[in-house]
Amino acid sequence: MPVNKKSVTSPEEFNADDFSQAAIALHVSSSGEYAGQSPHAHRKGQLILSLRGAVRCEVEDALWLVPPGHAVWVPGEIPHRCRITKNADTCLLFIEPGTAAMPKICCTIAITPLVRELVLYLAEQEHAYSPDSKTARLAAVLLEHIPDVPVEALHLPVSDHPKIRIMAEALFNEPDDRRTLKHWAAHLAISERSLARLIKEATGMSFGRWRQQLHLMIALSHLSEGQPVQRVAGTLGYDSVSAFITMFRKALGKSPTQYFSSLD
Repeated sequence: MPVNKKSVTSPEEFNADDFSQAAIALHVSSSGEYAGQSPHAHRKGQLILSLRGAVRCEVEDALWLVPPGHAVWVPGEIPHRCRITKNADTCLLFIEPGTAAMPKICCTIAITPLVRELVLYLAEQEHAYSPDSKTARLAAVLLEHIPDVPVEALHLPVSDHPKIRIMAEALFNEPDDRRTLKHWAAHLAISERSLARLIKEATGMSFGRWRQQLHLMIALSHLSEGQPVQRVAGTLGYDSVSAFITMFRKALGKSPTQYFSSLD
């Protein structure tokens, strides 16, 4: 018998595949940091919507960062693992295959106010709703509007190559690490030219651009927790706050203050 839970403190408490409804939603709220399950997959596609805090979603070839007001889409049957920051508020929307024109690959999307409210409403309803119910009709409206939301590029391509994985984990753990490509090549026992080619082939980015994207993801995570810009700039090893703001503005078109104000 499927378990109807409207709110949980961990996604592991709920199995969406027990339900055949086109769309069901679940509210996840926890004061502590959630380190995530081991990689797993669902029959249903999953939209992970961050209301407060940030979500980091790992798939085989990329890391996805979800700041507040955004979501990451994980199609059905794709192994993934999610980590949620402390004091986060998250909604999970599970979509039955073939019921909405969703992307075939993982992506981050900006959530419109309408989609946000529909997801929140659905999270308050019984999951085993009947096909002719008000909930079913609103779920249909939600599935009609979700494919229209704008797709964003808040992800870090990492591939499954062990050398790139080593670099990614090291830089996530110590984001102020300013080692050059030459130093990384020596550390990984590979020539500088070969490492540059490997990064480009695996991620589609140069080493400098790839590290900047990683910094952007970490910055969004920390800023979404309420950390001041000055502290985040220091965490990432920037010499000045203005240099950090310049990087942020070039990447997202807005300063950190403007960016998060636009999400309210």
